[in-house]
Amino acid sequence: MPRVFNSITELIGNTPLLELHNYRRRRDLAARILVKIESFNPAGSVKDRIAWAILKDAEETGKLRPGDLIVDVTSGNTGIGLAAVAASRGYRPKFYASDNISPDKIKILRLFGAEVVPVKNELFLDPQALEKITHRVQEENPGAFFTDQLANPANPRVHFETTGPEIWRDTDGEVDVLVGGVGTGGTLSGAGRFLKSQKPGMKVVIAEPAEESLPTEENPYPAQIDGVHKVTEVPPEQLPRNFDTGIADEVIALNTRDAKEAALALVAEEGIFAGISSGAALWAATRLAARRENAGKVVVAILPDLGERYLTSF
Repeated sequence: MPRVFNSITELIGNTPLLELHNYRRRRDLAARILVKIESFNPAGSVKDRIAWAILKDAEETGKLRPGDLIVDVTSGNTGIGLAAVAASRGYRPKFYASDNISPDKIKILRLFGAEVVPVKNELFLDPQALEKITHRVQEENPGAFFTDQLANPANPRVHFETTGPEIWRDTDGEVDVLVGGVGTGGTLSGAGRFLKSQKPGMKVVIAEPAEESLPTEENPYPAQIDGVHKVTEVPPEQLPRNFDTGIADEVIALNTRDAKEAALALVAEEGIFAGISSGAALWAATRLAARRENAGKVVVAILPDLGERYLTSF
């Protein structure tokens, strides 16, 4: 029967899982690759899930009322998701963002009505960067609701309750490997924890940027993989608290060029224009699917967002 929805929050989740037949055949891959297309969420990314989970939890606990200011640090997608939900719920969004993220994301944030405060990318080289920027955000916005995407437990919880079960349902429990990048850490931590609870032998693999794709003192503005962070050889204080450090069975490093090439192959061969972080997940999934020991297995890669958010970068 026809159904009329009453809020964009009702459209979040239940995103499609698509098998890449053309992509697999052209590379003669041993395993099947399925992609979870999170751009089907109403504001275009996987972060819509945590945006609504965080704000809903704040509403239910009395921390948030219509007209309140919401603030956080974002690499774009969480901010966009929060700004979209804020527009539908009557909140005022303000976000601090590195000046090295895709300018297309900044435009989208502002179109959704968010105030954007640029932060110099070299500041994130400081080992205490997360602590310092968090303190700055809260100090400059007294009385605002700090969504705290990196540490808010509603983040991994919503992936445990929705993303993981959706993958389990849509694969009939045949998923063998889950692949993705780490931004806040919530997606793989929550979904991975759920899937491992159902099938202890399944693997979680992280795609992380190689050294040449990371900012340094000599090159603070490299071509980065937006929203995908390094997790190996990183001090604990530099990792998001929502990231379950024991969830990963393997970490695969790649550079930004690899991620872009995989994303462009996806649009040319399957008609899916996904973002650069999606390309990173697909590149890692391809390496796994090529291994003979994975013949016949099912590899699920998370595609976090749309390629339109990176037109300038492409």
